[in-house]
Amino acid sequence: MSGPCASGTGEDPREPAESVGPVLVVIPTYNEAANLPPLVERLRREVPEADVLVVDDDSPDGTGRVADRLAAADPAVHVLHRAGKDGLGAAYLDGFRWGLERSYRALVQMDGDGSHLPEQLPRLLTALGRADLVIGSRWVPGGRIVRWPRRRQLLSRGGSGYSRLLLDLPLRDVTSGYRALRRSALTPELMADVAARGYCFQVDLAHRAVRAGLRVVEVPITFVERTTGDSKMSREIVAEALWRVTAWGIASRFRTLTRRGHT
Repeated sequence: MSGPCASGTGEDPREPAESVGPVLVVIPTYNEAANLPPLVERLRREVPEADVLVVDDDSPDGTGRVADRLAAADPAVHVLHRAGKDGLGAAYLDGFRWGLERSYRALVQMDGDGSHLPEQLPRLLTALGRADLVIGSRWVPGGRIVRWPRRRQLLSRGGSGYSRLLLDLPLRDVTSGYRALRRSALTPELMADVAARGYCFQVDLAHRAVRAGLRVVEVPITFVERTTGDSKMSREIVAEALWRVTAWGIASRFRTLTRRGHT
């Protein structure tokens, strides 16, 4: 490992792990009524000490009502209802703010469609004992994807590679949404004006963390394609991510050239 960021397991036996403290798992949902109950059940079984916050964007299929029933049956499950669909990143940011207003010391991002395995969350939390941000990576050794067509794999690899190249990021999986963050990492500066949609949110947050000098590590995960419901990814979200990353890359290189010109 070199510098504040490194790919790999995120575990270094030479450094003592710190306790991450109370954990909040933030799960944004939109039309995930069928996926949410088994996901929360598995999560509560695998990491019983973690609380869960479902952030529902007024799902037409009644996901919010399903979440309310889960919360009524389990005091560790909470629900944040939003007025409508306003972007994945915005849902995560609202969930982070909810957690920061309370005593949670670690906040986790997890998709509501079952693609992020709760059984692998302990791996992320262990790595967080020596990091500020842990990314569950599909593209480091040991990481893999189940049931994704070749086209989706190429898109994901290409998006991460393009972002890594333009933004000079020492990360293999820049677009992964399975993450754990320390409370101390979620500063107002890190969250201010962060891009709020799809890939853009994941890339922007990782880029900001690296620029802030935070310790970012990747741990291998198995990503499983959903079996119920429809993917929220669209061509518009991919196109937006492409032009935003390009703009960020150009701006980053301009800043670098400007600094060199003043030295």
